[in-house]
Amino acid sequence: MAAIARGSVVAVIGSGAMGSGIAQVAAAAGHQVKLFDTRAEAVSKAIADIGAVFDKLAEKGKMSAADADSARARLHGVNGLAQVADAALVVEAIVENLDVKRSLFADLEGIVADDAILATNTSSISVTAIAAKLRRPQRLVGMHFFNPVPLMALVEVISGVATDAAAAQAVYDTAAAWGKNPVHAKSTPGFIVNRVARPFYAEGWRLLNEQAADAATIDAVLREAGGFRMGPFELMDLIGHDVNFSVTQSVFNAYYNDPRFTPSVLQQEMVNAGFLGRKSGRGLYQYGADAAKPEPKTEALREKPEYVGYSLEAGANGALTQGMVDRLKQHGIAVTNRKSAEGHQHAEAPAFHCNGAAIYLTDGRTATRRAADNKHPDTIVYDLVFDAAASPRIAIAAADQCSQRAIDATIGMFQAAGFAVTRLDDVPGLAVMRTVAMLANEAADAVQQGVCSAAAADIAMQKGVNYPRGPLAWADTVGVKHIVTVLENLAQAYGEDRYRVSPLLRRKQASGAKIHA
Repeated sequence: MAAIARGSVVAVIGSGAMGSGIAQVAAAAGHQVKLFDTRAEAVSKAIADIGAVFDKLAEKGKMSAADADSARARLHGVNGLAQVADAALVVEAIVENLDVKRSLFADLEGIVADDAILATNTSSISVTAIAAKLRRPQRLVGMHFFNPVPLMALVEVISGVATDAAAAQAVYDTAAAWGKNPVHAKSTPGFIVNRVARPFYAEGWRLLNEQAADAATIDAVLREAGGFRMGPFELMDLIGHDVNFSVTQSVFNAYYNDPRFTPSVLQQEMVNAGFLGRKSGRGLYQYGADAAKPEPKTEALREKPEYVGYSLEAGANGALTQGMVDRLKQHGIAVTNRKSAEGHQHAEAPAFHCNGAAIYLTDGRTATRRAADNKHPDTIVYDLVFDAAASPRIAIAAADQCSQRAIDATIGMFQAAGFAVTRLDDVPGLAVMRTVAMLANEAADAVQQGVCSAAAADIAMQKGVNYPRGPLAWADTVGVKHIVTVLENLAQAYGEDRYRVSPLLRRKQASGAKIHA
């Protein structure tokens, strides 16, 4: 099979936000679109709304007036399933209920031609289960769009156990022809995005529960240091805590209570209280005309240290430190490489040193644990930043044994380099590093288990949830060895299977290879 030919009929069942968006994209791509809903008035409204969108796009010069008129003319409301008999592709976007979806596709099988492809936009139900009772289950494919459909580039093309590879490829090629970024995935709980994204929320809840900082500060660190479009709490407020918690529960239950996906008691309490986020007027933040978003905790200005030494090591970890060295130098800070007379690096490399402080990129240990291990009380760890040259914020944590002089010098050093400095409580792995490590770990497991390719995992997270970098590409940047070390230290600190290391990461660590060759 090839992509569904331009001009052929695409039927969309369901005229809600997802169905309307799919209909709009298909019509703009040149298909005759038949839109059906059990509520005839909903179809009429959807077609009118889509037509208005085309008019606005023409006004803004994003499509010609003629193309807008043609696209609008390709939209047809139908009042019965029998009228979609000529469809080459039927996309279902109805309620997330297995029995209802099965019933719909059973009806469609008796209406459309045997070579028509049936697609479900389900975000959480097994494609295998939906297809199980069909006469021709091999032609049912998951075609999971993201909301809002016209703007979001990702489409997860999901193959169930019975799905024919040619049918899945036809859906993939069709999505690509519609201007989307499709990725192939196997029908497993959460598919790619809803599975791999769980740690982004879960580690945020862990940090909040352990009082590393308040929600606004954690959000600022993930956003301004980690480069994420939104922090976990503001994003969950936008999604709705009831929806987000339900997805987490669904994935947790589907994986037979794997501790990786354990829901947060704090989020359960939010749902119990009715604090669902923006839609209820209150979540982690207050909403409304008079509501002010709290400011993140930022350290007051300290003096710039007169001297900063540094030591490096070979590999990705050393490269990250070099990026920080370059930023310090660009801001006029005198930075000296601490090599011995024989040219050897300091024993604990890579690291920075000023006013007695030893300052390390977090490896998953608390600063307190690292200070005890190194027998150096003035130990401080700093968090991963997305871009050493441009990230506006950095997070640090000091050992319980650390002197105020060393803390002040460290804060002053990073402030002199142009960072807003946030001091977190001394939690393992800080905020960005532990989140990135867990995202990479989950993505690696998805690849290891044949859910998707490494490239698909990264594309899905960038295009589906706007991550600044694919989690596996990020692991390559940080260094797989360091990611494994962080996870091992998190597992040791918490004593939980939640932080077990993916076998794929261990293989790459052992071979010294990157995930993306």
